[in-house]
Amino acid sequence: MTSVLRLFSGKWGRRIVIGTPYLWLGVFFLLPFLMTLKIAFSTSIVGIPPIGPISTITDDGALQITLHLENWSYLFQDPMYVLAYGRSLLTALITTVLCLFIGYPMAYRIARATPGARPLLLMLVIMPFWTSFLIRVYAWMGILKDNGLLNNLLLTLGVIHQPLILMNTQIAVYIVMAYAYLPFMLLPLYTTLEKMDLSLLEAAQDLGGRPFISFLLVTLPLSLPGIIAGSLLVFIPAVGEFLIPTLVGSPGHQLIASVIFDEFFSNRDWPTASAVATAVVLFLLLPIILLVWLRNRNDSKLLATGQ
Repeated sequence: MTSVLRLFSGKWGRRIVIGTPYLWLGVFFLLPFLMTLKIAFSTSIVGIPPIGPISTITDDGALQITLHLENWSYLFQDPMYVLAYGRSLLTALITTVLCLFIGYPMAYRIARATPGARPLLLMLVIMPFWTSFLIRVYAWMGILKDNGLLNNLLLTLGVIHQPLILMNTQIAVYIVMAYAYLPFMLLPLYTTLEKMDLSLLEAAQDLGGRPFISFLLVTLPLSLPGIIAGSLLVFIPAVGEFLIPTLVGSPGHQLIASVIFDEFFSNRDWPTASAVATAVVLFLLLPIILLVWLRNRNDSKLLATGQ
């Protein structure tokens, strides 16, 4: 035991601690990504696996690598892929905006609650995660169907006279995705708002600022890191969401995740499916790079002002 503690407290211990996240990313992100990228440059064949090699050994012993770019050209020439990308981005954007408008007041109220009430309120936010994601989506199917809980409630109250058609529409997709991804927006916002210096709001009020003006000029700018982090946590997985649009969305409104599924398992066109998946990953790296840049700029400003 003593030797183990001595190992982790020394130079090798620091290397193990620092290297473990890199090892995790290398094994579970970089390696699968490189394998997918390799398949994206191969050709589709009839066989197991249904992909051709990209490297061959010629008769004179030289290594010949052939990269097939036709899989990538489909992404820009076939309207199906372009529409699927556009629909996925629009769905993720609307989901992010809905989560922001719903999650910001909730996070603000939790952050301004008494210290004793905050853990209970946060528990209520996290509690749905104790249930299976699939069960929660099926529960929403029961709520949104023609004779579901929502339509029966509205009919009983006399708000509507015939059931609303919600299932298998984009409205159902937006509702369920906003519900599923709301905690990813709320928790970063709560962390930012809870740490905010309230004396700044008191100073704004002493200077004659009305509550709404103080919110726009003080609270909102200071909560910008939480807004950016929450938006990315919602937007990035929402682009590749597969289960919710498949179960509650319209079958004719195909998103990029269902396109990848069909190419892999229905058409067995692994190279095209890999090219589509790789393009999604590369596209989603842009907001991550933007987040890192904004965070570094914010840290530089704080260091420059001595805060």
